[in-house]
Amino acid sequence: MEYVGRFAPSPTGPLHAGSLLAALASFLDARSARGRWLLRIDDIDPPREVSGSVGWIEQTLAAHGLHPDGTCDFQSSHREAYDAALQTLVQGGHLFHCYCTRTTLGAHGCCIRDCAGQSDPARQDGRQGASLRVKVPKDTIITFDDVILGRQTFALGATLSDFIVKRRDGLYAYQLAAAVDDAAPGISHVMRGKDLLDSTPRQLFLQRCLSLESPQYGHLPVLTDSHGVKLSKQTGAMAVDNNNPAGNIREALKQLGQAIPPMDLTSVEDLLSFATRHWRRERIPK
Repeated sequence: MEYVGRFAPSPTGPLHAGSLLAALASFLDARSARGRWLLRIDDIDPPREVSGSVGWIEQTLAAHGLHPDGTCDFQSSHREAYDAALQTLVQGGHLFHCYCTRTTLGAHGCCIRDCAGQSDPARQDGRQGASLRVKVPKDTIITFDDVILGRQTFALGATLSDFIVKRRDGLYAYQLAAAVDDAAPGISHVMRGKDLLDSTPRQLFLQRCLSLESPQYGHLPVLTDSHGVKLSKQTGAMAVDNNNPAGNIREALKQLGQAIPPMDLTSVEDLLSFATRHWRRERIPK
């Protein structure tokens, strides 16, 4: 199978060091396998979008020599695929309406009231003011081989007995959109941050319900600040300095446990060529 990877940032601001690390790792993993690397913008949450973000993302990737194959894709153009997936879940009896608010949810954001028992499966698209959740059988175990972390096992039914696939405001939730798009024909590998590790069993479960073929997943180390807090736009992480691409690439390779290019290599192209030849998944910190 041809290797096809992807980088899928949300348009909520410029890339920071943590997101650049994920982009670089997914790029090098694809290029070392002589595969393709795609760019997808996960723009399914308009209230969180920041104007100009797509341009900033593309500029940062280009400044660091991370050029995707083909044109940029947008999740907002995939609504028909999400509609079809939702209908399949409805027909399979996997969904229920949930009227819970954040204050009435249980552990892991699960519904602890009897919303599933009061929901009419035949009217999944007809209720207002309710989110749509997936029912996960209590005995559901999800196991997969992470290409970085090794064998992973989740008691999905015990810890995440239900989760949202369509929000009460009518927007599709990340879990459904990512499950559908990452199982699209051609995507073979998903390399992303370890902060999304617990999303993977949910997406694998959805792909199973939808009879979709799952990609291979790999979860990368997450960069944190001096207080141990994950770098993110929400916590005010600094934007990547596009004027220092060589330094940024060297630092990201260091964080990924990879061989550091000789100091006489200064161009982005030479650095990436060296990094691709010396890319080793087994050296990535677990």
